[in-house]
Amino acid sequence: MKELTVISGKGGTGKTSISASFAFLAKKRVLADCDVDAADLHILAEPKILHQEAFFGGNKARINIEKCSSCGVCIENCRYDAITGSFVVDPSSCEGCALCHYLCPEAAITMEESLNGKWFISDTRFGPMVHANLIPGQENSGKLVALVRNQARLIAEEQNLDMVIIDGAPGVGCPVISSVTGVDHVVIVTEPTMSGLHDLKRAAQLVRGFNIPISLVINKWDIHPGMALEIEEFTTTEKISLAGKIPYDRLVTDSMVRRKTVVEEGRGPASDAIIEVWEKVNQHIYQ
Repeated sequence: MKELTVISGKGGTGKTSISASFAFLAKKRVLADCDVDAADLHILAEPKILHQEAFFGGNKARINIEKCSSCGVCIENCRYDAITGSFVVDPSSCEGCALCHYLCPEAAITMEESLNGKWFISDTRFGPMVHANLIPGQENSGKLVALVRNQARLIAEEQNLDMVIIDGAPGVGCPVISSVTGVDHVVIVTEPTMSGLHDLKRAAQLVRGFNIPISLVINKWDIHPGMALEIEEFTTTEKISLAGKIPYDRLVTDSMVRRKTVVEEGRGPASDAIIEVWEKVNQHIYQ
């Protein structure tokens, strides 16, 4: 079984559209939407939920008013200002560090599990899919990503599937690190802009730190051919495989409006390019 993760240095590069296209083109695969802070692969996959569970990713402090002596030690020492003057914990500010719990002379503060989101196992037209939603403002997205990946691997093993396709998060934060750790190959999707090149460099540096092979895709390359050439030069210098360049194609947007991937809609400039990218990525994975 192989694990392929698709990431981008920034949002809006077309990462999820390409991930969904890979899912359509692949055989015997399971999908894992690991962009848990802003999941959107389900929009194209239209999953039918078969199983769901709550995700408890951390702890929050709770003060037992009956035991509390109002000494104020917790308020004085909470650097997050999560405890009000009436000795009530604001869960949106509490970081779960438990300092107040250890300092309270009355043992009036307990640490309780915090509901951070939900995760799901679904059936889609692409095959099985594991995905999740983190409650806005909640922490531990990296831990939730690890849970989603583990469940996807279990499904792949149980159903004898060849590949786990992971739609990672943009950027270089915890969910991205959790999305790429230990995978067989990473595809980075970028766009021909200054910010696209800047964020590509950061993402490539992150993946290189895990010694994972990288393929690069330049999406909508023809909106700025000069910058696309500069990105190509970067890949040559850094010895990163350029899997392909996808041209701007209005059919991509039209397909998404119909909740389809562009490769499902027939042949076209973008569709043909994505198919070529998929073939090259597969060569790298299975070589």
